[in-house]
Amino acid sequence: MSHDGVGLRAVTRSVAFLTAGVLAVPALAGCSEQDEAGRPTAGQDIAPAKRGQVADGGTVHWAVDNVPETLNTFQADADAVTSRVAGAVLPALYRLDANGRPRRNPDYLESAKVVDREPRQVVLYKLNQQAVWSDGREIGAADFAAQWRALSGKDTAYWTARNAGYDRIEKIERGASDLEVRVTFKKPYADWQSLFSPLYPKSVMGTPDAFNDSARRKLKISAGPFTVDTIDRESGDVTLKRNSRWWGHPAKLSELVLRAVPREKRAAALIGGRLDLAEIEASEAYRITSAGRDGKAGGGAPLTHGPGAALTPGKALRSWAIAHGSDEEAADEEITARKKRARAVAKYAGQQSSLRGFVVRKSLEPAFTQLALNGSEGPLADERVRRAVARALDRKELAQVVLKPLGLPAEPVGSHLALAGQHAYADSSGALGGQDTQEAQALLSDAGWVAGGPVKKEKKPKKAAGAEASKKAKKAKEADEADGGTYIVGRTDDKPTDGDEKDAKKTKKEKEKKEKHEKQEKWDGAGGVEEKRLAQEGKQQLRPGGAPGAYAPRGTAAPGGAAAGSTAAGPLAKNGKPLSLRFVLPSGPGSQSLRAVGERIARMLDRVGIRTEISKVTNESYFKDHIASGQYDLALYSWPASAFPATDARPIYSKPVPAADGSLNVEQNFTRVGTDQVDQLFDQAIAELDADESRSLVRKADARIWAAAGSIPLYQRPQLTAARPTLANAGAFGFETPAYEDMGYLKK
Repeated sequence: MSHDGVGLRAVTRSVAFLTAGVLAVPALAGCSEQDEAGRPTAGQDIAPAKRGQVADGGTVHWAVDNVPETLNTFQADADAVTSRVAGAVLPALYRLDANGRPRRNPDYLESAKVVDREPRQVVLYKLNQQAVWSDGREIGAADFAAQWRALSGKDTAYWTARNAGYDRIEKIERGASDLEVRVTFKKPYADWQSLFSPLYPKSVMGTPDAFNDSARRKLKISAGPFTVDTIDRESGDVTLKRNSRWWGHPAKLSELVLRAVPREKRAAALIGGRLDLAEIEASEAYRITSAGRDGKAGGGAPLTHGPGAALTPGKALRSWAIAHGSDEEAADEEITARKKRARAVAKYAGQQSSLRGFVVRKSLEPAFTQLALNGSEGPLADERVRRAVARALDRKELAQVVLKPLGLPAEPVGSHLALAGQHAYADSSGALGGQDTQEAQALLSDAGWVAGGPVKKEKKPKKAAGAEASKKAKKAKEADEADGGTYIVGRTDDKPTDGDEKDAKKTKKEKEKKEKHEKQEKWDGAGGVEEKRLAQEGKQQLRPGGAPGAYAPRGTAAPGGAAAGSTAAGPLAKNGKPLSLRFVLPSGPGSQSLRAVGERIARMLDRVGIRTEISKVTNESYFKDHIASGQYDLALYSWPASAFPATDARPIYSKPVPAADGSLNVEQNFTRVGTDQVDQLFDQAIAELDADESRSLVRKADARIWAAAGSIPLYQRPQLTAARPTLANAGAFGFETPAYEDMGYLKK
């Protein structure tokens, strides 16, 4: 699981004050008879076509992030690519529909139902009579039993990443025929439909050695519309071929090639013809749609973007005049600049011509981005401060920052445990309350944080130790710059603790300003105004929130100083310490939207007197070194939605407990915020076989998660996919499990 991970099963959501840590939310339980789940916020966009309209044969090159380390989805290093391969080549007894709800897969199951509840829960599976493995053997009870034993957790020789649900099974038996499988549970299990998807053959699950090794790099036996043909780690291709023993609708494609291409290189791969289908970032989506518009404008139409977009007729005339003027030095420089610009424009135009061969299909991912509040220590250990942070946020505005520029519905997510359209969804955010500046300030005041309160100044280091202190400061600065930089968003009423350092910075700044002015005069005198402007525009595009096609609107102001409309009298302080929170954000490619949202959040918090120290760190260290290890106060990352929240969401929100070695066992609860009541509701929901009552318990748990304010769901992540216009039944799938056998190119 990562801040970008998505999958069916992840590694595998006026203020009511708490009294003695218990919140009474009888009206927020979501237990009414009316279905509150509603419809998905956005539908899928896959260019649907009937199978008769799709041609037989052809190859689709589909971009993935990497070549999977293992093809066994139950191992710790399995990832989204592992799941994609499994979805095409292995049995899945249940698939997700367009609403994100599990549906029986008739290719494998004729029926499945609970036939006994007392004294034990018994589920009877009746298998499709034609279901066979690629070696010709029937799929049956032996495969179910082998997978249960491997994942039950009883034998530690199996290197399993999870065993949820399998640990509740008591036995598995053959039914009245070879096509029937009886599964008896020792404990009731509401999410029994989550089991045996994917289902592996007994040859993979039968022994620890086979489980640990045999399915890591190859999968000899499969039972899906495709089989694994080759895995080429040098080229980065995983090639799936049509399964000749597949009994369902035959795959339309001859081959499906999963090609490892990093996100930042996908535009080049599309231009080079190496990809037919690829999830892309907003900037690439903008380029593709712009290429289409330019193409429709007719030959010779000027580009409205790219390296030549800033050159207006007036600037072009000035450039021509300088290039043909009497100042030979200026003319030479301008001629060189014009040639360089012409080459860049020609190259970009050629790339845009190639991108006209693609369309952008868009929806919302079955995943949501949240603001995580680390409640293990510091100011956020106080529930009132966490609630104040939440009440300071305008979640609708934050959703619009990311989704509105893309033309996608900008609705805040109302649940930690499901998304709109899924069975368990209900908007329980009322348990915490919406944006309310006065309420946020009242909560902070109640917690002892006083606006404009005294702040103790740190002692100035002695001069004798000055050299050592300077050395340490230099090292700290270098380490911080390596991570991407740190800056403060908030008021600066409290004076700097080191006046000398301030004067030095001021002198340096004045010197730099003077040099810049002199350089400007020299530049203008040489006639390089246009090139300077182009360079400045290039720099402006790299600022968070300012890049064309980025999730934030153009012109988003950089944070700094007091925000407009601030209502707090000054920085908040308590016991001589200011209220300042470390906000960790990723700095790498593809994280522009998170940075834009993070900076907007910082300004919202500043309005109530909460300062934020924004630290930008590399994508590689973001989750491992900061989120998972608890080295943050505020952070943004995403969780995938699950059709089985009672099972899959429990480790994310369960109360951390001390481990035997004295450390804190947080499972996947990286906010370190949990309550006994939430744990009890999850336990009750997972054991409740009445589906409506189980959903009611899940919704009650969600209301209490909201009330604890350990994490604040913000918005569903956008899903943008570049695809060949003739490619059908593929694109932005939304919730629905891809029907790999139906993907293909339209008949001419």
